[in-house]
Amino acid sequence: MRIPRIFTAQSLAIDSSIQLEEGAARHLTSALRMKAGQDIILFDGRGGEYSAQLSEVKKGKAAVTVGAFSDISRESPLSIQLAIGISRGERMDWIVQKATELGVTDIIPLFTERCEVKLSGERLEKKTRHWQQVAISACEQCQRNTVPTVRGALSAEQYLAESIDGLKLVLHHRTEKCLAEMTLPNNNIALLVGPEGGLSDREIDIALHSGFAPLAVGPRVLRTETAPLAAISIIQSLWGDMG
Repeated sequence: MRIPRIFTAQSLAIDSSIQLEEGAARHLTSALRMKAGQDIILFDGRGGEYSAQLSEVKKGKAAVTVGAFSDISRESPLSIQLAIGISRGERMDWIVQKATELGVTDIIPLFTERCEVKLSGERLEKKTRHWQQVAISACEQCQRNTVPTVRGALSAEQYLAESIDGLKLVLHHRTEKCLAEMTLPNNNIALLVGPEGGLSDREIDIALHSGFAPLAVGPRVLRTETAPLAAISIIQSLWGDMG
């Protein structure tokens, strides 16, 4: 069995002992049925990872002894920010999970004119925490040691008013411009994608006036959960760490 990788929000140090958070402990003890003495890998999102061993296992609880530190980075040389209209159902979970696997550094959920999801207050905060946990779980699986930040949701106008240094792209199926025709001024890339139905003409106009370049990723119209992943894959192939 592959050694499980577990994220903890606690600071880690060699030869220290910690109690794992409830969710991680439950996963190890109930789902994986691990016992004291078995090995795991820990990371705290600050870079690198630690070998560790389960020292005490009870139902729903797990204590570990932290071992050696490995300064391993599997991060892309690019800093990719994905700003995307909030989708219905499990589509947003899918986007967060796969974008994390593909190496994005920041994910910004957006309320746009065609967004059909209505969230606010406590429900929105709970959903944002959920998406952050999806990113954490994806890092555990894909072996990233740095967790992307899922920011609080913004309106499209709020996002476009921010100052962004780097290549700014807005997916727009009515353009013929592709990534192969573009140059990368630095390692920062911002990718703006609409929800189901896409961004409105007004939002696209605001994006273009804010310095975003229109981008198409092929002749076919892609779903909102497909389009950003296709674009990120091409970006990583052209300038990042995917061959």
